[in-house]
Amino acid sequence: MPGERPPGRGPDWEARFKLRPGSKSSVAKPQDWARYPYPFVYGQPMRDLFPLKQWQEASRQSTRPESAGLWLNDRFDRDDEMLVEQLRTRVLPKRGIWAKPSEILVTIGSQNALYLIANLLMSRDTKVALETPGYRDALSIFELHGAQIQLHGLDGEGMVLGENLKDSDYLYLTPSHQVPTGISMSANRRAQLMQTVIQNDQIIIEDDYDAELSLDRDALPAIKAGDTSGRVIYVSSISKPFSPGLRLGYLVADADLVDELRALRRLMYRHPPLNNQRLLAEFMAQGHYDVHLRSFRAQHARRRDILEKALRGDLDACRRIGSDGSSAFWLEAPSGVDTRQLAWAAAQKGVVVEHGEQFFLSGTAPTNFMRLGFNAIDADRIGPGVGILAGVMDRL
Repeated sequence: MPGERPPGRGPDWEARFKLRPGSKSSVAKPQDWARYPYPFVYGQPMRDLFPLKQWQEASRQSTRPESAGLWLNDRFDRDDEMLVEQLRTRVLPKRGIWAKPSEILVTIGSQNALYLIANLLMSRDTKVALETPGYRDALSIFELHGAQIQLHGLDGEGMVLGENLKDSDYLYLTPSHQVPTGISMSANRRAQLMQTVIQNDQIIIEDDYDAELSLDRDALPAIKAGDTSGRVIYVSSISKPFSPGLRLGYLVADADLVDELRALRRLMYRHPPLNNQRLLAEFMAQGHYDVHLRSFRAQHARRRDILEKALRGDLDACRRIGSDGSSAFWLEAPSGVDTRQLAWAAAQKGVVVEHGEQFFLSGTAPTNFMRLGFNAIDADRIGPGVGILAGVMDRL
């Protein structure tokens, strides 16, 4: 009969899918970006700066019999207590956050934290406010769980808090350095935001993704630091400054919420690998993490300064937006430039940049924005790479 599958054929998977994650786009860049000589991609490490010797020392500590016994067994839903304590006493206070162990959950990166939150708290009746331009993977995660997305624009102080924000159940924000613009939400806007969510019985999901990368001299504390009503779920990453591939992050929230998220996590994958948790805990406890952060930030700042100088020299027609301390540059090119075409043409010359159109989450997006990271590229190639990019833009 018409439409029947021939005998012996495999299943029709298309007809069985209940979700379509493959239809969600991500930030476009070549899969083999590392082979390009001038990769201005964001979110990748300075590979030559990885503290391999210290990492090996921490690994030896974590495999001692007294330590190995703590991660050889399945802990069901528990995290490594040593890592939680390091987060609680060494990492979170730098962002002004004081948390109890029961308020901390270790995740497989901050993106996994968002997925857990969405799985537990969102459905077709849920309304979530997002910034635009913004973090597309957050949009995709929330949409996959049925949430209705309400997009809000930006100004120089962060997300604009209009009257239509009252309808949202959750507000997903990147206030320290907004993705992708790098704009830091002002103190006044933060105070207004907290007043708004209390009045409207709303929850903030604060994604402090680059907390350990920040170069801001007078950085404001996390919004979570001033949360006295339990209305902020704080999400961040531990491994981004030295090995994003390690995939370890965490969230901080009320203990009741963390308990339920822990139960959900147990059904998904129990807990992040305990050997990795203990290894990172040893790395932190021995002081290697803080030493590496100082070295990393020095190199991070050096590369930022080189890129800023190169842009002033060769791409002065582009306007930079956002905080000086952000971990990438968001650039507005002249109105006649299509950065999607620019990114394709630059790639033919060995230069990888991220065109900005993909960060605008709805409607007709402007075509003249782009994002440049500065950690994955060798420092001595930043200037030449910008020069090549400028030449390509002139020809276009």
